Amino acid sequence: MIRRALFSSKITAFALTGLCLAATPSIAQQCGGDFRQFLGGVKQEAVAKGLSARAADKTLAGAQIDRKVLSRDRAQGVFKMTFLDFSKRVISGYRMKNGAANMKKYAGIFDRVKREYGVPAPVITAFWALETDFGAVQGDFNTVNALATLAHDCRRPELFRPQLIAAIEMVQHGDLDPQRTTGAWAGEIGMVQMLPEDIIKFGKDGDGDGHVRLKKSAPDAILTAGAFINHLGWRAGEPWLQEVTVPQNLNWADSGLGKTKSGAQWAALGVQSRWGKISSNLPASLLLPQGRKGPAFLAYPNYNIYLEWNQSFIYTTSAAYFATRLAGAPRYNAGNPEQGLSDAQMKQLQTKLRNKGYDVGKIDGILGSGTRAAVQDVQQKLGMPADAWPTPALLNRL
Repeated sequence: MIRRALFSSKITAFALTGLCLAATPSIAQQCGGDFRQFLGGVKQEAVAKGLSARAADKTLAGAQIDRKVLSRDRAQGVFKMTFLDFSKRVISGYRMKNGAANMKKYAGIFDRVKREYGVPAPVITAFWALETDFGAVQGDFNTVNALATLAHDCRRPELFRPQLIAAIEMVQHGDLDPQRTTGAWAGEIGMVQMLPEDIIKFGKDGDGDGHVRLKKSAPDAILTAGAFINHLGWRAGEPWLQEVTVPQNLNWADSGLGKTKSGAQWAALGVQSRWGKISSNLPASLLLPQGRKGPAFLAYPNYNIYLEWNQSFIYTTSAAYFATRLAGAPRYNAGNPEQGLSDAQMKQLQTKLRNKGYDVGKIDGILGSGTRAAVQDVQQKLGMPADAWPTPALLNRL
């Protein structure tokens, strides 16, 4: 899994028109063109920012375009699995067992993280498990090649060029080997898959060896993840996700991200917790990943931190739920969700919604936020339960 769904929240109009803009004189040196000349420009920028020419040369001398990186980048997409299918797949007995063992093994560093940054051990452990299986699968792409390839490519140079310069800084500090350091295809490094700029800003030496080495040092990775999550706005001592049961007479149009009530208001409507007490004074959204007949959760403000980490609703909800399991929550009640749509049916639905004036983005068969919002709105207009879960019945009505 690529952290933050590979910057899906940051792709701007520049990214969409980068190939055209790259031809203009003011941006021509930022991406594209002769690769060696491009690297020369990166070196100049790095030196201008105070990095040594020696570190830049060491980092960039052997850099190459990696066609496999470009292939992965072109093919990326938010996965189309349902919440139940994805969560069952990634939250295995093995990960539950190893998560508990690691929280015990590194209890000291987790206590430090909670004390200094307010982030509980289960939250970091769930990310650690989903990103790299506790460090076992960190990616085998050369990090410098991956970043140089994506920075040279003109789709999102404004995102990747700074990461390449940050990699030079890591080389200068002795925390990255340009020949041997490997990671994800998009340049993330280490057990919790972080980008060079974030490592420089938030990297912490958890084991006291004077370096930040997220590939091999679990204490470094844990402490750095805690610092980063704290920076994203984690609210210490507050919950993040809570499984609930919901009455069948609820106004389903009130569900969904961005629609909040206080915990006390949800409780007054008949929403009940399956584990722990509902936080009465906190705002919360009611999440129904597979509609009103599937699992239901209250998402508190800390859930938004998960969306900062990864923009995929299914990934974030699974990661947040996994963290509650590591904290002692029982397995969710899967319920009996209504049949969903096939890939072809989802594309047909998106086309119909777009023809009705809804902004669903690309017709890609993915139940993203735009499609969910459109589904919920049209369900309400048709007098159907507005739980944002697209079904064959809704498709037939349209």
